[in-house]
Amino acid sequence: MVSEMSSAYGDALTRPFWQGAFERRLIIQRCRECGAHQFYPRPYCLNCQSDAVEWIDAKATGVIYSVTTVRMQVLPELLPPYQVAIVELDEGPRMLAGIEGGDGSIGNRVEIRWRERENLPPLPMFAVIADTGIVRERTLS
Repeated sequence: MVSEMSSAYGDALTRPFWQGAFERRLIIQRCRECGAHQFYPRPYCLNCQSDAVEWIDAKATGVIYSVTTVRMQVLPELLPPYQVAIVELDEGPRMLAGIEGGDGSIGNRVEIRWRERENLPPLPMFAVIADTGIVRERTLS
């Protein structure tokens, strides 16, 4: 489903992320100098300020760090109630995304899903991984 639109979506900094989304791959940046991972895209490493950042495939799994239920309609295609969460990816960075099914709790393990959009790249969402329980060993900071 990679199209002409997929190669032109986003700006120079975010285009690789959206290209990955068109291919149903969650990609994030990793610093070749210090090994730190980061999301959202930046031209330099937040950890060591090196400009030696590269794109890598993320495991596309993580833990819900924070979650809220939205009960007010803000867009025609987003019918409430639905959940939005900050997901801490297994690689370390956190990203904001919707939770499929609306059954997420802090500490739940989640995995990637893709929300299709007409004439736009799909949006990353997450779904709770069944029978994983709640991860409590992480220290929330």
